[in-house]
Amino acid sequence: MKFSVSEENYIKSIYHLQQQGEVVSTNDLASELQTKAASVTDMLKKLNGKNLLNYERYQGFTLSDEGTKVALSIVRKHRLWEYFLVHELEFGWDEVHDIAEELEHISSPLLVEKLDSYLSHPKFDPHGDPIPDINGKMELRKQVNLIDLPLDVEAEVSAVGSQSTELLELLKHKNIGIGTVLTVLRKFTFDNSLEIKVRNFPPFSISQQLAQTLFLKPLYGSTTVGSISK
Repeated sequence: MKFSVSEENYIKSIYHLQQQGEVVSTNDLASELQTKAASVTDMLKKLNGKNLLNYERYQGFTLSDEGTKVALSIVRKHRLWEYFLVHELEFGWDEVHDIAEELEHISSPLLVEKLDSYLSHPKFDPHGDPIPDINGKMELRKQVNLIDLPLDVEAEVSAVGSQSTELLELLKHKNIGIGTVLTVLRKFTFDNSLEIKVRNFPPFSISQQLAQTLFLKPLYGSTTVGSISK
């Protein structure tokens, strides 16, 4: 079954909101998509009619098994295209999100599988987010938020909690990216800021807000395999 660009955007947004809480409300989705609640209600009826939602009026909704399958296929395309743009075309990690938003709506399954094969089946996109495989399974890392990293423990940046251009530009300015190895030297109780040391650079301070966007894996850590498909 083929879906319109608008339908796919709704499905993907519902999927991402579900990762923050099991049930999604109309207002949550309207805010996420920056549209009116009435427009959301109309689309929900359409998606529900295609058996993509578990939906009860006034009680919120979740993706059905079929809806989750569709969402994961969209996420898979988006993250594969981001990987291709960064690693093959040498785009910056702060330049690819909007382009991938357009490319994710290409409907050819053969193209997606050839792209995945060409890239040697990457497990994570340039921002550290897991790439679903053809069956919707993802490899999940054991990672910790920078705020919770103990002092004097070397760890490697494995993901960022937001892909906003402003955040990624700031991280680039501070020489922080996926794979960067750093250590927390001090934690300041006054404003919860941190003094950190990035390998090969002098120590510097970062805000609590910035620290909360960074996820790391200790260098002695391991990975586990899991799936978000239901």
